[in-house]
Amino acid sequence: MKKIYSIILILIVTTGCQNTQVSKSSEKGLPIEIGSAMMDGTDMMTPIIVGEVSNQDTWLDYINAHNEKNLDRIAEINAADWEGYTADGSVVKGSEAHIEILDNWFKSANPKWEVKWMIANAAKNKEGVIEQWLTTGNDYSDVDADGNEIFEHNVHDILFVNGKIKKINVYKRAKAEEEMEFSY
Repeated sequence: MKKIYSIILILIVTTGCQNTQVSKSSEKGLPIEIGSAMMDGTDMMTPIIVGEVSNQDTWLDYINAHNEKNLDRIAEINAADWEGYTADGSVVKGSEAHIEILDNWFKSANPKWEVKWMIANAAKNKEGVIEQWLTTGNDYSDVDADGNEIFEHNVHDILFVNGKIKKINVYKRAKAEEEMEFSY
């Protein structure tokens, strides 16, 4: 009899620990909302939904092409009207301009990126069209002209259009230094 009670208790605990909460969106077959954003050109928050996870493979290929300095492959993945916005405020427009900048940079540097995480997300733009984004965390390393190591944590927010990378917004944080005094 003790065994039966033990089994019943285990079944109750097991079923009680399962997450049976289903989002109202998924019950109705609607996209699952995972957040919200003020998209460019809009004046109200727009729901962010789960995006196309397949864009992760494209990003990994893109990062690998950068690490291998494969300009042809980078150009293949870029949309012709590619845009890049860096953490220091500089802007590059056009795939050809991007490739030219990378070509010059790669001649004197050996930058490397390691992808740490990725989140596929999507939201409606001001025209009501769903934009596919991939937000990624990447570690960036290089050595400067004086031989000093460079290390940064980068977040890249990437807009995909028809499987191509159209826009990249780059945000960065320096490597954590425990000995440094905290400041904003």
